Amino acid sequence: MTLTFYGGAQSVTGANYLLEIDGFRILVDCGLVQGDKFAEHTNYEDFGFDPASIDALFLTHSHADHVGRVPKLYKKGFRGKIYATQPTIELARVTFPDSLSLIEEEARRDGHEPLFSSQDFNEVLSLAEAVSYGQVINLTADIKATLFNAGHILGSAIVLIEYMDTRICFSGDLGNIPLPLLDPPHQISNARYIIVESAYGDRLHEDNLERRNILAESVKEVIQRKGTLIIPVFAMERTQELLYEFNELFSIKEIPQIPIFLDSPLAIEITEVYRRNSGFFSQKTQDQITKGDDIFDFPGLQLTRTREESMRINNVPGPKVVIAGSGMSNGGRILHHEKRYLPDPNSMILFVGYQAEGSLGRKVFDKAKEVSIFGEIVPVNCQIRAIGGYSGHADQKMILDWLSNSKDTLKKVFVVQGEARASRSLAQEIKSRISIEGVTPTQGQSFEI
Repeated sequence: MTLTFYGGAQSVTGANYLLEIDGFRILVDCGLVQGDKFAEHTNYEDFGFDPASIDALFLTHSHADHVGRVPKLYKKGFRGKIYATQPTIELARVTFPDSLSLIEEEARRDGHEPLFSSQDFNEVLSLAEAVSYGQVINLTADIKATLFNAGHILGSAIVLIEYMDTRICFSGDLGNIPLPLLDPPHQISNARYIIVESAYGDRLHEDNLERRNILAESVKEVIQRKGTLIIPVFAMERTQELLYEFNELFSIKEIPQIPIFLDSPLAIEITEVYRRNSGFFSQKTQDQITKGDDIFDFPGLQLTRTREESMRINNVPGPKVVIAGSGMSNGGRILHHEKRYLPDPNSMILFVGYQAEGSLGRKVFDKAKEVSIFGEIVPVNCQIRAIGGYSGHADQKMILDWLSNSKDTLKKVFVVQGEARASRSLAQEIKSRISIEGVTPTQGQSFEI
């Protein structure tokens, strides 16, 4: 068996792993490389393998850095089978048009063809088969695969590949425990090799109560200053978790009612996908819904779908909250709000997700005195705050605890999907705490396993 890392090696984005077993070629994820741009120039380079030779593609979840190049894979000849959960397929169908819009905009600006077309993503999704958690997929007489809950976003999956007596596990992105909406990641045992994410492999999160307290205190401070709280979010999971948390805070009267704008047509549409797939929520959340609690709605919430509705937010005096995408400020309506409110010392920007190196969000998070938005220099005078606990990723301790379930059978752990320092830190902890070799592969590196 050969495992090759074509993406996600010492990088948070661009997940792309090829596993070859007796001539059968399995690809796990095919994501965009992201940083300064929604789709960095490296996405336009050759894959490093022949897409037409791929027999099966497994998608761990629907974030762009895990599925964003799937239409390009089809464009270049892939006609194999795609396996993913129903929510992952639905969410990909909703998000691909938005991704294409951003990709086309960047392509026009940079003077080249877009990465893929609408026909590519429509046709590639026709190859997708929805599978349930725990369902065994017989790829060949000797190779089988199973998806398990990863607890990261709705429908996110851990991929377990079994060949004879060898079990190879791809973690995808592991969820941050405890989760407002989802069950914790499934515990994998008896794995021989694990490919594990490390976005937060060098740090720990705040606990659940602390993160909610920071959210509530941020709102209270903005109310006192009569400013605007802007929250850059990814349209899926972080948005729905925030709506859930605001619903809870209002119901217990922890914060007073003020206007809260969800300024993202995509996030609004994705929230409807969540409603349709509530069976993937934790039992506690399902019981809450059954008792009549609309977990994604509360007094003061306003959904702004159109451009005109978005612009009218400016006419609403503070205090107010604006939730908008994208989560790393590399596109979307949040840029307009950042341009308006970053210079305001009475306002605040609250980061609730990972900010990749090179992104605008990272520059603000790192306290740059000024940033460029739409070609204009914008001073950063507002307050800056972050809540690591709202990250959808497991922290170092959670990852180590999860890996420990297979410590008696593990031969090697490949640490991926993190910045180099985070991956190296986690690899060192794996060695020292559970006495297993942790490897941080490089881009294009292959291993015989």
